[in-house]
Amino acid sequence: MTAEPKMLRRLCIAFLTCAMLIIAAPAHAAELKLSGIVLEPCSADDPGNQPDFKRPMGASCYVLSGSVENPGSRTVVDTDMYARILDASGEPVLQNRTRVGSIGDVEPGLQPFALRLSVPAGTPGPFEVRNPRARGFNAPVRTRADVDDEDVDLDDLLPLERAIR
Repeated sequence: MTAEPKMLRRLCIAFLTCAMLIIAAPAHAAELKLSGIVLEPCSADDPGNQPDFKRPMGASCYVLSGSVENPGSRTVVDTDMYARILDASGEPVLQNRTRVGSIGDVEPGLQPFALRLSVPAGTPGPFEVRNPRARGFNAPVRTRADVDDEDVDLDDLLPLERAIR
């Protein structure tokens, strides 16, 4: 084989590789600003409280709430919330993890959020929330239903989500 067809083949492969990388560009992570972070026990009427199921080895319901700010001009999707939650003795409440939950899509601007957490029963309070951060993406990273926010029926939302809408 002569050098010319080899060179042409290499150029074609390089061109196709570049085209595939451009088409399948990864979604980049976006850091969001958090403020007013508070961890409080769930209210008595919160379904997550489950007073009928309280046992010595059970869990206590808490709500982590605050505000998240998206300084960009586009919606940040699939946003996860991270934090270290420490008990009164400085030990982690959620063993071996810092991801505390998902706060979904965040529109540009300041938005309230709330997450329900299960804390092992008997964990000594008060609790301290350290290094809270939220991270999402500029494009969906998973398959999702094609539903606009205006089309979301309040019956489809959890009580905690209804409270902050």
